[in-house]
Amino acid sequence: MHLPDYSTVMGLSEKRAIEKGGTLFLLEKLMAKPVNLCYTTEGKPYLENESSHISISHSHNKLVIVLNSETETGVDIELIRDKVLKIKHKFLTAEELIDAGEDVEKLIIYWACKEALYKLYGKKEVDFIAHLYIHPFEKNASGSLTGEINLTSFRKKIKLHYEKIEDYMLVYTLNEIK
Repeated sequence: MHLPDYSTVMGLSEKRAIEKGGTLFLLEKLMAKPVNLCYTTEGKPYLENESSHISISHSHNKLVIVLNSETETGVDIELIRDKVLKIKHKFLTAEELIDAGEDVEKLIIYWACKEALYKLYGKKEVDFIAHLYIHPFEKNASGSLTGEINLTSFRKKIKLHYEKIEDYMLVYTLNEIK
């Protein structure tokens, strides 16, 4: 596979240029036509002149794109590593901290769920502890769980799916729970 040289576009670093090129390549394969990937002022991606909602995640050598023709969506992929143990207090509520304990995979699921919810919402004013909540869950190799976005002007309960793929955890939003 040959990717175009995006390293000069907007002063992108080599890593970001490769991610951008890979994203555009994959999007054009998924859509079976050229697409124009744009970003809102908040940094949320969208496809110009397309009705599908999009979410994108990169982690090391993995790239994930979710397209949803009906509703806003969010996705995150994370390399499973114990670095999360040092920062868990920065993104988990007291209840979530108790539920996750020292389980690195479960902590990564919590982190990726909150990232996916953040991407679904698409605005910067989100505090991961105050505004995003993940209901306690039993960890398996894959499963579904419930998350909530709770801001004064925006409240949604969202079904999410997670699955372990090699040394990574993939999480994506499924649908709003009414």
